[in-house]
Amino acid sequence: MSEADRTTSPVRVGEKRPVTPLVSVLVPVFNEEESIDLFIDATSRVMERAGLPCEFVFVNDGSTDGTLPRLIERSRGDPRVRVVSLSRNFGKEAALTAGLDHARGDVVVPMDVDLQDPPELIPRFLERWREGYDVVYGVRASRASDTPSKRMTAGWFYRLFNRLSQTRIPENAGDFRLIDRRAVDVLRGLPERNRFMKGLFAWVGFRSIGVPYERAPRAAGTTKWNYWRLWNFAIDGLVSFSTVPLRVWTYAGALVALCSFVYALIIVARVFLFGVEVPGYASLMTVVLFIGGVQLLSLGVIGEYLGRLFVEVKGRPVYVVDGVYQSGEILPASERVDRA
Repeated sequence: MSEADRTTSPVRVGEKRPVTPLVSVLVPVFNEEESIDLFIDATSRVMERAGLPCEFVFVNDGSTDGTLPRLIERSRGDPRVRVVSLSRNFGKEAALTAGLDHARGDVVVPMDVDLQDPPELIPRFLERWREGYDVVYGVRASRASDTPSKRMTAGWFYRLFNRLSQTRIPENAGDFRLIDRRAVDVLRGLPERNRFMKGLFAWVGFRSIGVPYERAPRAAGTTKWNYWRLWNFAIDGLVSFSTVPLRVWTYAGALVALCSFVYALIIVARVFLFGVEVPGYASLMTVVLFIGGVQLLSLGVIGEYLGRLFVEVKGRPVYVVDGVYQSGEILPASERVDRA
């Protein structure tokens, strides 16, 4: 349980939440045609058993297989299914943003289409929501299905992020969560282009609590993530929510300058007191290469922040909508939300 769970009361004075809220199930998809039918059927059974009205907001993130035609076909037979198709692949963070912009429910539940996020957990999320929590997130009880290296690097990332950033994210919690409408509205109002959604979910605050669950194997298809993408994703998260990497190089520069000054004094003292000559070529090259490496590394860190500032200043939209489909038909432009 996180620190927020222990210290924050879940009760708000005068609050009354609907018994059967409209649940927007938000699903970003990229080349997932094999999983669509399995996901809709499994989630529909859970929602029907619980007596919960819902809508499915699928965000097609520039799929190149049969994902979009399959989604349109399912929407033709099920009016709950709405498809937001982006003009190209903008990435999962942008797809989640598009889904939040188009979701109309009292609560929004982002999920993966591969059924690793169990739909059976949604009623439990709603129980905690009715208790007064605005964000209810799933926490993986175990990462036994991951490789040892992935478990280790994931643990390093969470510890490093929470040490460097003032915004703490719960460990072993992904995008699978229930978000109250007022938290969704705050997320929709955030104008930034570089979006690390795990961090933004935590940044908005509100009352939150975790619910442990066992993450199932993929129902179909293959993962679109690899170590290189995960590495870049981790860098995006750290740079988006912490300026500590910049501050470190101020201290690193001061330390190197101090060491250089002390070393210079030692050389001068040796020459005057003992007649020892100044160290030669090897020592000089070692120092030059070391200082050069430090400078290049610091410039790289500055470049990471400068690059993100460059993206923000240009002000391009987070995503571009190609079309919104419901009941098999494309909706008029007035039904679309284009993030400026």
